[in-house]
Amino acid sequence: MRREQERIQSRFGASWRIPVRSGRKSDSLILRPQELATPAPPGVVIAAGARSPSRSRQPARLPAIEISPAAHRILQLPASLLQALLLLAAGAAFLWILRRRLQLLRAASPQPRLDRPGRRLLRLLVIGFGQARQPRYRLAGGLHILIFAGFLILSVRSLGLIGEAFAPGFADFGPAYAASKDWVELLVLAACATAACRRLLLRPARYHDRHATESHAREALLILGLISTLMVADAVYDGSGLGLRGETGGWREPLATLAAGLLGGSETTLLRAHLAGFWVHNATLLLFLCLLPLGKHFHVLTALPNVFFSKLEPSGAVKPPSYREADFDSLESVGVGRLEDFGWKHLLDAYTCTDCGRCSDHCPAYAAGTPLSPRMISLKMRAAAYAHYPVFGPVVPPAERPALVGETIGEGELWSCTTCGACEEACPVTIEYIDKVVDMRRRLVDEGRLPATLQKPMAALEKRGNPFGKTARQRGRWAEPDGEEEPLLPALDPGEAADVLFFTDSAVAFDPRLQRTAAAFARLLRAAGVEAGHLGRDEVDSGHEARRFGEEGLFLALREQNRAALAERRFARVVTTDPHAMNALRHDYGLERPVLHHSQLLAELAADGRLSFSPLADRRTYAFHDPCYLGRHNGQYEAPRRLLAAIPGLRTVEMERCRNRSFCCGGGSLYLFNEVECERRMGEIRLEQAVAAGAQVVVTACPFCLINLEDAVKTSGREGEIEILDLAELAARAAGLATPAAASGG
Repeated sequence: MRREQERIQSRFGASWRIPVRSGRKSDSLILRPQELATPAPPGVVIAAGARSPSRSRQPARLPAIEISPAAHRILQLPASLLQALLLLAAGAAFLWILRRRLQLLRAASPQPRLDRPGRRLLRLLVIGFGQARQPRYRLAGGLHILIFAGFLILSVRSLGLIGEAFAPGFADFGPAYAASKDWVELLVLAACATAACRRLLLRPARYHDRHATESHAREALLILGLISTLMVADAVYDGSGLGLRGETGGWREPLATLAAGLLGGSETTLLRAHLAGFWVHNATLLLFLCLLPLGKHFHVLTALPNVFFSKLEPSGAVKPPSYREADFDSLESVGVGRLEDFGWKHLLDAYTCTDCGRCSDHCPAYAAGTPLSPRMISLKMRAAAYAHYPVFGPVVPPAERPALVGETIGEGELWSCTTCGACEEACPVTIEYIDKVVDMRRRLVDEGRLPATLQKPMAALEKRGNPFGKTARQRGRWAEPDGEEEPLLPALDPGEAADVLFFTDSAVAFDPRLQRTAAAFARLLRAAGVEAGHLGRDEVDSGHEARRFGEEGLFLALREQNRAALAERRFARVVTTDPHAMNALRHDYGLERPVLHHSQLLAELAADGRLSFSPLADRRTYAFHDPCYLGRHNGQYEAPRRLLAAIPGLRTVEMERCRNRSFCCGGGSLYLFNEVECERRMGEIRLEQAVAAGAQVVVTACPFCLINLEDAVKTSGREGEIEILDLAELAARAAGLATPAAASGG
């Protein structure tokens, strides 16, 4: 019996276990499907009822070897030769196009993106393979996840079908994979149909950018059509194969079974359909591959590398002007004026943009009707890259190109950006915008193309260390309010020490409205028994906005003055009421000691019992507005909410766009001086969101948000309807501490 088993298995190969009888002995034999269509060897009887565990049997039409495409000539060419020729032609075309695309990246500026490989792999798994950002748009995200999962699962099948032309049976990965593949193909087809309907009929607003000069809808539909063609061709191949083998896949392979039922027909018809499905699939796959680097669907190839090479530093940290030269003064030019000045990763961003519109959908500047649309920066960069580095022909010399900054990307676009980071947070493929905008602003400033509204505050920053043009002796006046015998906080002289150093920054130090928030915070520190002080006249502006507006040299000068003043005092921690100042001290200064926001310190004091609060007399509803540089850029969402929760009986609501999806109010520091072209104020849009949530008081934790939202209350006619407060002011009220107006200084 054993010799009989070996003889039959050597002829047919092993796949299924079949009960057999030889003489008086019984045993089981593992056979392939085609063996069931072959007469049993002498002396071997296949038991009645033996069949595939997953497929029902009908009389087979052709032996398996004759079903394989490898056994049939096409255009008088053996299948293996034809497939080899197609692979060579498509491979040569693809590699040529890819070489031209990578040529620009090789000419770009260096960017160190190979550090911390462990963190990069984790990010790739979560955001890349895990598609973590897709579900934020439930329908579109779900469709993309289905298509992406299908891409991963069906790529095995596609490679198998390529190999089938050379080796019969190469594409057979067993019944389990066949069943899962068939269901995935069905889901991908449904996803493609739904996506096409959204493009053609539903047309979500984010698919259509008001600044766009061309649409990518046709390309999107073409790619959806090619993906659907791959699915249908594979179903025809499998379905005709079932018919030729006399099998039915049943519910395990619904798509293949449906195709088999629709095809029906004679053996000749099924064989032709089988071969047609095979070659249409393989040819479409190779065409699809060559089309990817020619348009926006290049992201199919670049998205995962783009996620792996994404920025690991905090989003609030700005890249240096150059990775080649550490000395700023030695640079011949500053910023980006042509494509090659960008870092290679920033150009890879342009190749990777999916044109999904998520960035612009979250951009407050776009919502307000400014010239900025973040995705248009990527699309314009990609269009310029494709035009200046064409697939065929020489590279266009820089002298013959339109100016990148000013023509390709307008100055109004760059000055409209608030660097809030909403676009980067929303992007599913981790495209970086802030560093690009800052680099292009650096070039504008280097060429003397600063907006007129910013020239005066920048000059005041350079001359007096603050954008208001105030003198240094006026900086500490906020701590000496009328009616107070002693300063709220002492100014620390060089050599003096305190547990907490309060860094005020310019707006809080000089603006009369913001001085009240500083005074409220100082009273809370005093009530909690915190030993604190401030730098007084030795402090200058943090330079946070000067750097992000492109004035790198001015920022470096301001930073050196503050570093020197800080080095002369002894303290354990730095605290500030301005998230922009906190961001600068944390990420631009490189301080070795902890830098806290006042919401963190106040929440800590309340938790320790050093601050106690009483219920407020009013029963209004409060909503917290997450400042961009406190939340998105520095991840502080819980401390402000813990402080609000510590006030007994306080009724709070969350706005729909809160935490990492918070909507920027447009206040960002020097934007108080810079009026950009817009249709609506960002602050007014944010107020509408607060009112829609049922809020009567908006609490924030940023001086610029406070000023901007209060202006929005006036311009929108909501005075008396809604109040804007800083966290420190609200906490001081709940603690029973008076907050008279601070001295404004002359």
